[in-house]
Amino acid sequence: MTLPPEDLIVNAESDLALLRLLHLADTALPIGSLAHSFGVESLVAQGLLTPKNLHEFLCGFLQEAGLVEAVFCRHGFALASPKWSAELWLELNEELSARKVARESRAGSASLGRNFLSAVNMLGEFPTLQAALISSKQAVGLIHHAPAFGLAGGTLGFDENTAVLAFLHQSASSLISSFQRLLPLGQSAATRLLWELKPTLLDTAKRSLNRSLDDAYSFMPLLDGGAMEHPALTTRLFVS
Repeated sequence: MTLPPEDLIVNAESDLALLRLLHLADTALPIGSLAHSFGVESLVAQGLLTPKNLHEFLCGFLQEAGLVEAVFCRHGFALASPKWSAELWLELNEELSARKVARESRAGSASLGRNFLSAVNMLGEFPTLQAALISSKQAVGLIHHAPAFGLAGGTLGFDENTAVLAFLHQSASSLISSFQRLLPLGQSAATRLLWELKPTLLDTAKRSLNRSLDDAYSFMPLLDGGAMEHPALTTRLFVS
């Protein structure tokens, strides 16, 4: 069966968008994600996380903190041109900062967000991304990873839900990579762990749909406590 020329053009455009999204969601993207554990290093050091309970922990992480990140990713997506507003962009990041109780997690998210947006902005001419970087710098505001990913996704014309799923998948992959360096977790076990998280990723993305910022909240005191205690660890592999 031969597709008509117009279908080939459409497929080429969607395939290119998919390839670009895979590129930006790759954990190997040089934004510093491998340097952050967001508090799990402390929990491993305390013996609270082991290979046996990682699936349960990651499901809880996605259902709580992951949901908040997904909501802010969607709202960042909505700010892409022609709806760009520097004021709303700053407010969006300030609201996410307020939800990150631990300074270490807040700083880690901001480091990844600015690095991510800068990296994407260097790949082409993207006035909206450039404006986001400039406005945050002038206002001395933080740029968090979730809204930055969403803004980039909207600017590049990705499908919103697919972009949110890619962001959540990247977040889970990064944490699993951290566990591989902190625990006796082999490549095969890590691969299976990420594979088994797929239904939770889908559910989290679905729950974030059409949710307001006021409804974006989570309760993970153990992880927040781990992030706060991280600077006091005698030996550390990660920045956060």
